[in-house]
Amino acid sequence: MADIKAVVGLSWEPKIPNFSSATRTKLGVDAKPQETNHLWKPATQLVDGLFVPPNNPKTLNKLQRKQLKDTTGSNWFDMPAPTMTPELQKDLQLLKLRSVMDPKRHYKKGDSQTSKYFQVGTVVESSSEFFSGRLTKKERKATVAEELLSDPALATYRKRKVREIEEKNRPADNEKWKNKGKTSYKRAKQRRH
Repeated sequence: MADIKAVVGLSWEPKIPNFSSATRTKLGVDAKPQETNHLWKPATQLVDGLFVPPNNPKTLNKLQRKQLKDTTGSNWFDMPAPTMTPELQKDLQLLKLRSVMDPKRHYKKGDSQTSKYFQVGTVVESSSEFFSGRLTKKERKATVAEELLSDPALATYRKRKVREIEEKNRPADNEKWKNKGKTSYKRAKQRRH
């Protein structure tokens, strides 16, 4: 049986698995610790099993910068940077390309890169805009992309533009040699004689 030592006093040591952070070199074992992650600290940084921050101000500032939350700051009410989801990415791309969607509206050239800090919200109309500027429940969608795809006016414009591009890129057949009307028939007859 293993001998159990009686512990006297208030010494306590956590049971941390012993990971060998030492690297082997040609001469033997090098005692330099490798880069540590946030969860496991090497035994050199632990005092009585607890992490004590370093005395060096440069490393202390580095640790504090890692723990700092990613926000805009107190002047902008500590607005956090949102996590980029595929839906949010599509919406931002549509906002960037909004000048293509409507031929009647013209926008200033925006920034090529999206901002790191932004918020997405819902526009709440006032009761005075009940008939003029309000979307019905059927027209409301979860994302901007779904709203634009369900818009019938935009769908007809999009189909017309696609048709124009297809006609422009269609390979030229013998259409340009065919006689279309009396005037072209007369010109063709004059060329023959």
